[in-house]
Amino acid sequence: MKKLAIIVSHPIQYYAPLFQLLALQCELMVFYTFGKHSEKEIFDEGFKKKISWDLPILENYNYYFVENKAKIPGHYFNGIKNPTLINDIRAFQPHAILIYGWSYRSHLKAIRSFKGKVPVWFRGDSTLLDPLPFWKKWIKDIFLNWVYRHLDLAFFVGQENKSYFKRYGLKENKLIFAPHAVDNERFSEDRSTEAIELRQRFGISNEEILILFAGKFEAKKDPVILLEAFIKSDRPLTHLLFVGNGELEKSLKLKVNDLGKYEDGISTKEMDRRHRLAKRIHFMDFQNQTQMPVVYQTCDLFCLPSKGPNETWGLAVSEAMASGKAILVSDKVGCTKDLVSPENGYIFKSRDLTEITGIINILEKKKLTTLGKASLIKASSRTIKNIIDPLIKHLYKNGE
Repeated sequence: MKKLAIIVSHPIQYYAPLFQLLALQCELMVFYTFGKHSEKEIFDEGFKKKISWDLPILENYNYYFVENKAKIPGHYFNGIKNPTLINDIRAFQPHAILIYGWSYRSHLKAIRSFKGKVPVWFRGDSTLLDPLPFWKKWIKDIFLNWVYRHLDLAFFVGQENKSYFKRYGLKENKLIFAPHAVDNERFSEDRSTEAIELRQRFGISNEEILILFAGKFEAKKDPVILLEAFIKSDRPLTHLLFVGNGELEKSLKLKVNDLGKYEDGISTKEMDRRHRLAKRIHFMDFQNQTQMPVVYQTCDLFCLPSKGPNETWGLAVSEAMASGKAILVSDKVGCTKDLVSPENGYIFKSRDLTEITGIINILEKKKLTTLGKASLIKASSRTIKNIIDPLIKHLYKNGE
């Protein structure tokens, strides 16, 4: 059985199913470079809280936590320094090395060290969606063309990602499609009874429309514009649910609370309208992996209104589609070209309050159900197997 080494900074819930299935078809070793991981609880910077995943992310595959000697460990270039990494990988004697991300000192060193000795593969999801000043483009062009010259293959996740790799010098024969995917079966499993109960908890009837934002309340995901659009539209029989935590949580909740505050000169009728509007905006804390299928199945429309930078894919969109839901995304979300079309959702120009408000104003329950069915069909064509197959094919390309 051939050996595959994977270099990645830390355990990620989205990667665990991939690694577990890969381990059935090759001798796999995942080298985690950030350092020792606590399986019980970690502080997530995006959610601004300690979390513990309730599905196993370190089971059924081999892994090794490489000692991180960085003075201040972190997710920046000098925050990951592993003096033993090269020797650790050599001792494993892999037939190929798959590296996630070049922007850590140890990862870039591995790319350079193994070039021409062991096939060096790369997986990333960067895009060209975020504008850069000319001088930054010039520097990036030079540097990334140099970095990617060291690769034997790059596995791209979608159209925007492929355009990025081509911009920085990778030719068509070095680019292999291996799409981002989630565990479709887990999200499509029928959790409707729990979903109905969750709607009832918030006083949302089956006839009403529920728009969902789920994820980290951070600036790049721009949940603020969704809230502003919902308030501006003030559609009757429509609710908005925010699920998650993060740096913008306090300001989002204050904005909703302010709807109910008395102001001089505001009529009683207007105050009543604002009170009713505030009652249709709901919040839930971070929900773990086993509960997220219920959350998605509770809504009629999932929205990711990101303005960037670096919303390179948006795996929550993949999860919502696997749950059979209509989608609303901005044009700054990396998966938009691949996953969203008039067949299953809506796309608006990032930061355009008028456009997203206009979309909310035309939502119809029946149409959202139809769009959701199309999402489910689209999601079924992107599976974890679609990632594994090209990896295994190239690993065994030269026979056993």
